[in-house]
Amino acid sequence: MAYCNWGTDLDILIAYHDTEWGVPLHDDRGQFEFLMMEVMQCGLNWTMMMKKREIFRSCFDNFEYDKIAKYTEEDVERILEVPGMIKSRRKIEAIINNAKCFQKIQEEFGSFDSYLWAYSDGKTILYNKHEDGYIPVSNGLSDEISKNLKKRGFKYLGTVTVYSHLQACGMINDHGSDCPCYKRINAAHPTVRKRRYKEKQIQYFG
Repeated sequence: MAYCNWGTDLDILIAYHDTEWGVPLHDDRGQFEFLMMEVMQCGLNWTMMMKKREIFRSCFDNFEYDKIAKYTEEDVERILEVPGMIKSRRKIEAIINNAKCFQKIQEEFGSFDSYLWAYSDGKTILYNKHEDGYIPVSNGLSDEISKNLKKRGFKYLGTVTVYSHLQACGMINDHGSDCPCYKRINAAHPTVRKRRYKEKQIQYFG
């Protein structure tokens, strides 16, 4: 099995690649968890995020955004004291802020899922050449969504972070063409092919 140039033998990453990464996600709690793990990852690496995933879930009530939106300063201090937790007050406060912004999007669109997937008309995007490994760190779509999220008050969700989320939640299928996940996802979900546009900083993923 190919692993999209991830170059890992770490079981937790292999399982994430095989069962979660790139699989179209239409669950708001799951969307919030993925997004906020990207927030925590800023400046760090994804392997660390996966190793700390259960710590994050414990700290943030399993990413139940309605509960997180009600967090107070006492919760921030509580989280900072958890062994193994990333000691970043700014990121913790950003997640609380983002939970409130997440709720506002739900109020406006019915669900965060409806808001986000409207950008691709509910289809997984297959950009030309991405399946061959020419994967950017951001593109025109992630620019557009990032700007809109920032306008709505979200923090730590720049275009690179948003692109990573679009890969993770399956809006963009960036598995390699020789990876079994690529064909499996395409066969099970509606897709649309698009030419690469406004891409920048092209690099191989991994």
